[in-house]
Amino acid sequence: MKKIPPARQGVDADMESSHDGNHLRAGEHLVPFVDLKRQYSHQRYEIRSAINRVLSSGFYISGPEVEAFEDEFAKYCAVPYCIGLSNGVDAIEIALRALAIQSGDEVITVANAGMHSTVAIRAVGAVPVFAEVDPITLCLSPEGLDKAITSRSRAVIITHLYGRVADLNALCDRARKSNLVIVEDCFQAHGATLNGISVGSWGDVGCFCFSPTRVLGAMGEAGAMITGDLKIAEHARLLRQYGCGHDYTSHLPGGRSSFMDEFQAAVLRVKLPLLEESNLKRRLIAQTYHINLNTSRHKLTNDFQPEQCVYQFFVIRSSQRDRLMSILKNRGIGCVVHYPIPDHLQPACSDLGYKPGALPETEKASAEVLSLPCYPELSAAEVEQVCQIINDALKEAVI
Repeated sequence: MKKIPPARQGVDADMESSHDGNHLRAGEHLVPFVDLKRQYSHQRYEIRSAINRVLSSGFYISGPEVEAFEDEFAKYCAVPYCIGLSNGVDAIEIALRALAIQSGDEVITVANAGMHSTVAIRAVGAVPVFAEVDPITLCLSPEGLDKAITSRSRAVIITHLYGRVADLNALCDRARKSNLVIVEDCFQAHGATLNGISVGSWGDVGCFCFSPTRVLGAMGEAGAMITGDLKIAEHARLLRQYGCGHDYTSHLPGGRSSFMDEFQAAVLRVKLPLLEESNLKRRLIAQTYHINLNTSRHKLTNDFQPEQCVYQFFVIRSSQRDRLMSILKNRGIGCVVHYPIPDHLQPACSDLGYKPGALPETEKASAEVLSLPCYPELSAAEVEQVCQIINDALKEAVI
């Protein structure tokens, strides 16, 4: 089996796509956790044409492809402004800077989303304050937000985890009553909506990551932020270019070089018109899991909520998670833990003073969650194979 360096497990372990298959049984075959080669094979001509278009243009960074993608993605999300950036973490950092978050300000976030919000918060000199999650959705709990707010709170980052929309009505209402600016982390939720309104457009800023395995993925790193506020958009455009305007005068501190390149924008323009169809396929796969998995003895899955989730991952929970993961991998099924160590217990956050037990629901979930294969190119037979292996393990009381 392909080994993933420990430092990258749970972060980009979703790139794992090979298994030794030593324990395959009759009728079974390898089911990779994700298979980008399948995706490319379905879009080969369009992607090559887009890349050739960039090569012929002579523009490779922040040119016409980026401008076109920014316009198209803003229209898709029904917002006035989109700013293309190098990656998703830059999007959150630049969003916080554009919202005037400063050193010492507290920014409330969750601890179960893989460190990217925490890294961005600390990059601007602010203090991450970790709030508890809802035990069902695993997104930020409105009650958890209430408990985390202090006199130094300036912002909240609402993460739509695994593609599931957080309780935006309650969270935005509480945040605005406490004068908090709102950043939506939409890294896993491209195309998700609540009441017909796109994620990312509920708060002051929405941040997206387009790394290859995302719901809308490029062929490398890319990110973007969306907003309905012209001043925020103008600040973000300055910040992505050293804080400078066209006259090369640096107007804002905290600027960086964070440009989306033309190749990634061109690829994203190919994929964006297919996003609704792609998300429908993800929902159908999730529905197949929901129907076929036997949960009579173990509550493995959350409620099936297709109208509020685009299923970046299909995540189950088991008190015997590690044993189940071993069984699946031995049978050739790719599966990944997103994420094994909550942020507040990471060594890099030890100075913040959190101890085990500080966030019981978050810590319990981190010990139980397991992501199963869920991507548009997956066949129904493959999904049923995964379900059968899990159900057999339950029936045999192996887990």
